[in-house]
Amino acid sequence: MKKTVFLFLLLAFGLVNTIFAQEVINASTSRGYLLGPGDEIAVKVLGEQQFDFEASLDENGNIEVPFFDKPLSAMCKNDRELRTEVTQLLGKYLRSPQVSVKIKERKSRAPLTIYGEVRNPQQFTLMRKFRLSEVIAAAGGSSDEAGGIVQIFRTQPPMCGETEEIADWKAQAANTNGVPSSIYTLSSIKQGSEASNPIVYPGDIVVVEKAKPVYIVGEVKSPQGVYIKENGLSLMEAITMVGGLNREAKTKDIRIYRLKPNSKDREEIALNYEVLRKEGKQVMLEPYDIIEVDKAKKSIGQLILDIAINGGKTFAGGFPSGVTNRILY
Repeated sequence: MKKTVFLFLLLAFGLVNTIFAQEVINASTSRGYLLGPGDEIAVKVLGEQQFDFEASLDENGNIEVPFFDKPLSAMCKNDRELRTEVTQLLGKYLRSPQVSVKIKERKSRAPLTIYGEVRNPQQFTLMRKFRLSEVIAAAGGSSDEAGGIVQIFRTQPPMCGETEEIADWKAQAANTNGVPSSIYTLSSIKQGSEASNPIVYPGDIVVVEKAKPVYIVGEVKSPQGVYIKENGLSLMEAITMVGGLNREAKTKDIRIYRLKPNSKDREEIALNYEVLRKEGKQVMLEPYDIIEVDKAKKSIGQLILDIAINGGKTFAGGFPSGVTNRILY
């Protein structure tokens, strides 16, 4: 199972790499760019060329400094912090060394991928810590068909994250086939609290999920499909969205054809719309419900076929034939 999940993710990366342009998100922060494995640096010492060197951070984030036996840890340090440490080391041989550190190549950042219902699906190279809301905004914001659910798949430990964050990732990875995920809602993300608007990291996959449809047919003003957004959709709201009922509508005989759990078969739910309206009861709809405002004249199979041919045209992608949407992670 673990191998299957990783293969799935690798295939997804291969797909998005061919589709999405990669963009660098950069901004000044208190610490700036933090070094990681694979990054290459150049160190120069004013007037002391024998101490100049170039180095690439190894898999543990260490570098070799000339004339010193032990490697120096550069992991999650910026160029200023690393310059201070190199200066202290060289102070054993030189008096007041003037050291400069330059990052030659930044190779440690796996791109963050965001796709789904955003206006500009793409990849970003994060040069600092960003919050989820910032990445969604950089991708153009959510589209009109977004359902309100955002899922983050963390494919690797949080780069330069806090000790608790890394420990938490390892604990989750042990129970989720190595790829922990978290779910948030667009409305809570917009509120801006740290709990609902988390920091995202290199290698994360962010999926803004599409809203699930329901289909309304029969004696309504505009038979079509409508989407269930984040806060759900009631029967009355759905009927209002399609313009309301026709005069010929048999309001005492409205039927919902609903998929049974883990099945393509449907159960039939009969409702009296007049009673519901008088009592103020809300009947919440579920994804892929078919609401028929009339006495059934056709079999459910024929009804589904009609929706697929006609009503499904109101949606990009058409009728799902009872199968929930699959997201390529």
